[in-house]
Amino acid sequence: MVCTINIIIILVILFVIKLGLISILFYSDIRAAQKMDPAAKSFLEVILLYQGLHALIYYRISHALYKMHLFFLARALSQLGRFVTGIEIHPGARIGKRFFVDHGMGVVIGETAIIGDDVLLYQGSTLGGTGIVKGKRHPTIGNNVVVGAGAKVLGNITIGDNSYIGANAVVVKDVPPNSTVVGVPGRITKQDGKKMDVSLDHVHILDPIMQSIEEIQSRIDKLEKK
Repeated sequence: MVCTINIIIILVILFVIKLGLISILFYSDIRAAQKMDPAAKSFLEVILLYQGLHALIYYRISHALYKMHLFFLARALSQLGRFVTGIEIHPGARIGKRFFVDHGMGVVIGETAIIGDDVLLYQGSTLGGTGIVKGKRHPTIGNNVVVGAGAKVLGNITIGDNSYIGANAVVVKDVPPNSTVVGVPGRITKQDGKKMDVSLDHVHILDPIMQSIEEIQSRIDKLEKK
């Protein structure tokens, strides 16, 4: 009985130490999750229950192994992370600070993908390749970028800073900074040079096709009045 109690105490102490280490090492990522997800009620909730953070932890460790050329161990750990979280991040990918995957199920990030700081990915999004060529074959994502649910960003392309990739968009060409991309294939529209995702308002997204139609209709109305 005493032995069992001692084991339980040791396990509790180890668990508390683990939580402390995660809190310190991933503090900025946890705060980013709280900022980007209004459903996050507490610091502890993010640590214990957010698969996006758990996937990032698996990734950081496997990436360190990858850089040490322990490729098999790195890939094995990343596969474990995929099994546990439903988020697949290749250990060769390069991910910046304050990265957050919201909900996360079905997210895929390829080996040569490069992700900047303060990037938010939603469930089902893919940063993938377009062929079996060697070298850089996955996207480079700038800072302050949001990739909507189900969006596919494919190939060795660059997504500029402060851009928003709409839900289910398919992007195969470079995107300039401060842009929004919608549709299949992705169509680019400026958001007046402003960062679109300040309030994560996914409803009021400018569609370039609709903008063009509205401009044409406006001109027709003016001509008819003359």
